[in-house]
Amino acid sequence: MERVMTTTTTYHLLQERLRRAPRTWLVTGAAGFIGSHLLETLLKLEQRVVGLDNFATGHRHNLDEVQRAVGEAAWSRLRFIEGDISDLATCREALAGVDAVLHQAAFVSVPGSIEDPLLNHRSNVTGFLNLLVAAQERGLKRFVYASSSAVYGNAETLPAREEAVGDALSPYAASKAMDELYAGVFTRLHGLEAIGLRYFNIFGPRQDPNGAYAAVIPKWTARLLSGQRGVIFGDGSATRDFCFVGNVVQANVLAATTENPAAFGEVFNVGNGGATTTRALYETLRDRLAEVTGREDLRRLEPRFDPPRPGDIAHSRADISRAQRLLGFEPDVSVEEGLRRTLAWYAARAQTPAR
Repeated sequence: MERVMTTTTTYHLLQERLRRAPRTWLVTGAAGFIGSHLLETLLKLEQRVVGLDNFATGHRHNLDEVQRAVGEAAWSRLRFIEGDISDLATCREALAGVDAVLHQAAFVSVPGSIEDPLLNHRSNVTGFLNLLVAAQERGLKRFVYASSSAVYGNAETLPAREEAVGDALSPYAASKAMDELYAGVFTRLHGLEAIGLRYFNIFGPRQDPNGAYAAVIPKWTARLLSGQRGVIFGDGSATRDFCFVGNVVQANVLAATTENPAAFGEVFNVGNGGATTTRALYETLRDRLAEVTGREDLRRLEPRFDPPRPGDIAHSRADISRAQRLLGFEPDVSVEEGLRRTLAWYAARAQTPAR
């Protein structure tokens, strides 16, 4: 029987416990969007961190921003390795002396995985397996990894429940499903306490607006700030569960510290538990950006509609009840508040040259 988390265990109390008893963490993809937020949070909590990134999609300026945010004393607790998880020796080096892994490094583009499935596989499957092997060799127990809502594929159940997956619609989705299979095998064979987090549509500061496959919120924001219309693939009726990055940090820390054995070897949805159409999101983002910047002209920029992209899912919404019960996960930043924080960050960067 699954043991239910009690409501007395809060994220705030957990943070205080971590400050009193620091651990050593490995964050892969530490220079990326989600990885840099995990890095910042852990350093502020007085933890020791090993950061690993090959800068394929991560950025040094994200690390610079974290350094400014946490201060030099906290920054000194970081050991950074520039390297690739597709190299087993690098994974072994990164895991030396580590208590827990937060694995975020990945090839994260659905269209990109269709164009280059071998690159997708090398990062998302070979790299993942390398980390599992290195963790087993080191005797590491706790291994938290980023999966994706893409594994639901053509499943028609909404909201999506962890047990109701469909057929994969892209190599990216297939690679994340393979990661979940491998993690389960290593839990059963070697006692690894692996926990997968199926991210839905995560957004927040530091999400890269550049590149052909950038996520919609940073891409629309960048286009609007330059006076251009955003592009919606489809007719705008597709729905997504948008979740602020701070909620994802909470889910990772909870998963890495839970003492609930019912969570080991399992996967959990990480989202807000709601659904927003892409058309409604665009209009909300545009109007909030007009408020943040004082540019009323932005409200006149209607979206451009392009054909749907291969591999995209029509509707996506997370059932987060399992993560709430077993991990104590409670997303505390709404989509509206998350957009306010995110757009303020992008607007400030548009006005101030990056350092």
